[in-house]
Amino acid sequence: MAAVNLGLPPVRRSRRVSRQVMVGDVPVGGDAPVSVQSMTTTQTADVNATLQQIAELTAAGCQIVRVAVPTQDDADALPAIAAKSQLPMIADIHFQPRYVFAAIEAGCAAVRVNPGNIKKFDDKVGEIARAAADCGVPIRIGVNAGSLDPRLLEKHGKATPEALVESALWECSLFEEHGFQELKISVKHHDPQVMVAAYRLLARSCDYPLHLGVTEAGPLMQGTIKSAVAFGVLLDEGIGDTIRVSLSAPPVEEVKVGLGILESLGLRQRRLEIVSCPSCGRAQVDVYTLADRVTAALDGFPYPLRVAVMGCVVNGPGEAREADLGVASGNGKGQIFVKGKVVKTVPESQIVETLVEEAMRIAEEQEAAQP
Repeated sequence: MAAVNLGLPPVRRSRRVSRQVMVGDVPVGGDAPVSVQSMTTTQTADVNATLQQIAELTAAGCQIVRVAVPTQDDADALPAIAAKSQLPMIADIHFQPRYVFAAIEAGCAAVRVNPGNIKKFDDKVGEIARAAADCGVPIRIGVNAGSLDPRLLEKHGKATPEALVESALWECSLFEEHGFQELKISVKHHDPQVMVAAYRLLARSCDYPLHLGVTEAGPLMQGTIKSAVAFGVLLDEGIGDTIRVSLSAPPVEEVKVGLGILESLGLRQRRLEIVSCPSCGRAQVDVYTLADRVTAALDGFPYPLRVAVMGCVVNGPGEAREADLGVASGNGKGQIFVKGKVVKTVPESQIVETLVEEAMRIAEEQEAAQP
């Protein structure tokens, strides 16, 4: 029998070496941490609504925001939004090359172009490259399975990994001909397996920073699963420099999921982590409700904190002891653990408020310990 390696951290393969571009003040690629993006769902022409959503994304921990620019009214709104946005803003351009120039002139931090559906895009690459270079604006070549260049669809039969990568590298080569290399690339597909294969191929074919995404991932639960699986595989292999979780859900949910994925992989410092049992016939408390109440009560806790919410005497004391803060519940009571020690036993009705009190005490200690 092979030896089992106990107690050692998982070994993550070294990160792929990529060049770095700056999206506003956020570095993407190189040795920069993996950043989290999202996209507004407002009509970009509605400046106030778009800025409000950007503020919500900022509060959730988003680092880069993208806005859609399908119309002239949207393009006209870009200067006002870029001037007040709390996040570096990327203009998302389809169909009309002239909106690319409008976005650069408006002060957007970057531009995303989809080569598969921009009319006469190839003819405008030289002008776009010069305008972007003059203003220090990077460009994302964003290839999607649903809008792949018809020429490549005909060649490959469907949106294969090879077709997606060929499209991206072809468009990059057009910019390279004009000396422009401030590029990052995405090759998105709704199928996580195809998406993973495409990014692996792309990672071997260039050194541009890569934007990871499972496009049209679906509703909250399905999209979270697809994105977590695909991102987990690629990021563990060292592939990926910035991510966007594409959900049929409010943009803030995309950010929460994205941050959660990075935290789970050890690529971002953990914040609040709830360890709770799935419940079973041994449980002597409504674990589901208790875990939800504790999560809600500690939402926004400013420091890394692992909280165990356990419902029986089998695993409860052990898990609670291993956490920063925990409760092992049973017989209408809860044993409260702090840093591995039982500090008190309280009635079930007081568990949540007691955990919050102890969490605040931990926060005060961490604040006092900071220089």
